[in-house]
Amino acid sequence: MTAVSTRVFAARLAGTAVFDPIGDQVGRVRDVVVLVRPQGLPRATGLVVEVAGRRRVFLPLTRITSIDAGQVISTGLLNMRRFTQRPTETLVIGELLDRRVELSDDSGPATIVDVAIEQQRNRDWLVAKLYVRRGAGGGGLIRRRGETFLVDTGDVRSLAGDNAAQGAELLLASYEDLKPADLADVLHDMADTRRLEVAAALPNERLADVLEELPEDDQVEILTGLDLDRAADVLDAMQPDDAADLLSEMPTEKATELLELMEPEEARDVRRLLAYDDESAGGLMTTEPVVLGPETPIAQALAHVRRQDLTPALASMVFVVRPPLETPTGRFLGVVHIQRLLREAPHDPIGGLLDTEIEAVPADAPLSTVTRLLATYNLLALPVIDDAKRLLGAVSVDDVLDHLLPEDWREAEPEEADRAMEEQREAGRA
Repeated sequence: MTAVSTRVFAARLAGTAVFDPIGDQVGRVRDVVVLVRPQGLPRATGLVVEVAGRRRVFLPLTRITSIDAGQVISTGLLNMRRFTQRPTETLVIGELLDRRVELSDDSGPATIVDVAIEQQRNRDWLVAKLYVRRGAGGGGLIRRRGETFLVDTGDVRSLAGDNAAQGAELLLASYEDLKPADLADVLHDMADTRRLEVAAALPNERLADVLEELPEDDQVEILTGLDLDRAADVLDAMQPDDAADLLSEMPTEKATELLELMEPEEARDVRRLLAYDDESAGGLMTTEPVVLGPETPIAQALAHVRRQDLTPALASMVFVVRPPLETPTGRFLGVVHIQRLLREAPHDPIGGLLDTEIEAVPADAPLSTVTRLLATYNLLALPVIDDAKRLLGAVSVDDVLDHLLPEDWREAEPEEADRAMEEQREAGRA
């Protein structure tokens, strides 16, 4: 059996790949679970491991045979039940990093930067050392302000303090590589107070992306927990259709107040979307697809679809219209698919590549019509037009899926979601 390293730093362990004995990767480390006891050093009991399907499970340290640089080797016996934190358990990354503590020599406050767990002779893992950064103040230890150093865990007071003592900076750094949907899962599983603290520390664009992936209750809770100006800035950064969906879940007075604080152009699009029924093409569409004039060169069109903020569905085609190019546009002419753009000369205008056979839908078209057209013609997006043939926006397949799936699909276990979808299909047949 390979020897396990005797000291492991939790923050450095985050994101490390977990392998079974034959070398197949089974997941990645997301946190370390410890028991903070009234007497004696805190004891580490296991790792929170993210496996396929973004499910987080518990891996006991007793089932780990090796922890080396860049990998954790387990015995292969992985319980796939979703991890649920018990009241006696503390998450190192989620709850200890960035926590302010007092040093027992009365030298002033310090902030926990990392936590070292060490294996003892009896094979227990204890939190033996803390890597801390000095806070303000003087005292017994002669150290410069801002200096980082190792201390024994026993030389720190208030380690078992309230979660409010933990900042969000290091926690967010440990999840920096997560996609918005994965970070949304992390936020959803946090306590209410902690969720608001972490959300408030995210940049506006990052928080906007994460909000779009959260259940509606969490969205409303987080947005109402921000000050009004910050909440309006986050709404500005969201896709107009997602912002409209979120505001529709809020009290009318609050939604109106936020709309008044938003940028005029963003608020205008959101107000337009709020006027449509949720289950119609107008209620499903985004007002910001890629819209260009027919004279635009192919090279320029390709530059537009490479925008990082576009979803793959919206990047799959360019909507070609007469001026003005902002929705509602001039007359809608047709679409150009990205595959066609890639096959033609970069200097050619896109007006000569139009697909005019795609059936545009009116804003009041029901969800069933939109779904049928997307499926029939294997499309990722559909144009939405008004009676004057002006482009109002586009419905993408990901927005349709959000409405077809059960309301609690983000929270359900994969097996439960499958059952719910099957019940929904059976109901549709009936």
